[in-house]
Amino acid sequence: MISLQPFAISDDFVPAIAPFAADQAALDQALLPVQWFICQRSNLVVTQAGLAFPLATTLAEVGIAVLRTQFLGYLKGQPCIAAEWDAGLALPERLTLMGLRDLHGQVGEDLFAIASRAVQIVDWDRTHQYCGHCGTPMTQLPTERSKRCPTCDLRQYPRLSPAVIMLIFKGEQLLLARSPRFRNGMYSVLAGFVEPGESLEETVAREVREEVGIEIKNIRYFGSQPWPFPNSLMVGFTAEYASGTITPAPEEIEDAAWFEKSSLPPVPGELSIARKLIDWFVSR
Repeated sequence: MISLQPFAISDDFVPAIAPFAADQAALDQALLPVQWFICQRSNLVVTQAGLAFPLATTLAEVGIAVLRTQFLGYLKGQPCIAAEWDAGLALPERLTLMGLRDLHGQVGEDLFAIASRAVQIVDWDRTHQYCGHCGTPMTQLPTERSKRCPTCDLRQYPRLSPAVIMLIFKGEQLLLARSPRFRNGMYSVLAGFVEPGESLEETVAREVREEVGIEIKNIRYFGSQPWPFPNSLMVGFTAEYASGTITPAPEEIEDAAWFEKSSLPPVPGELSIARKLIDWFVSR
């Protein structure tokens, strides 16, 4: 398995649903400093000086009002809490909002990975305030990351959308495609969401067939990466060309072609598993 930073959290982080019993009283009395990950959609509140996440015993110290909070766990023994900022209120002058993508490389890898987790959990909390079956306000369960409807007993867990992303190669060439939504000139590897009843390998073969009309063989697992934009798990694969002629699906792909590894077009940045796949092939 390939290690895919920057979304992997090291062993220094201990996930938790609620504070450990020994720490709860100290938190209640505001004795423990907390690392706050205050979110507004995919943006986070950081200090303007040094681009750091607020560190304070209480939100009153931070000087910000939030709508709701979710405990995340401990980073080197320090409590980490996610919160949703009330966007209708102003931020103190010393604080600013910064997009999660823009924070890559600006904060440590552990902090960035926890921030990506915070964005996803806060988004789930925000969008699951009411039961999707009967409309009753949901109740947060104290022992797991889930919500329960007190009326119909429906349970909701943080949404995770599994998707495959695959590098297809033929000898020393790799297949790259361009979606209409990409920035000008950029190409990438193929990807798609898993459908109910499919294995990951079946999804790889189907997506390649649907998007570019070719058949593949020797599908191999590469690695995985949480992708918090907003809630995907990207599962990477490599595969070899087997047969067929590239025929892009016009509703999804505006161009696709074989590229020599020594002559690539603009490709995704280092944040993504797509780039990891491409770099792996180029360096083989």
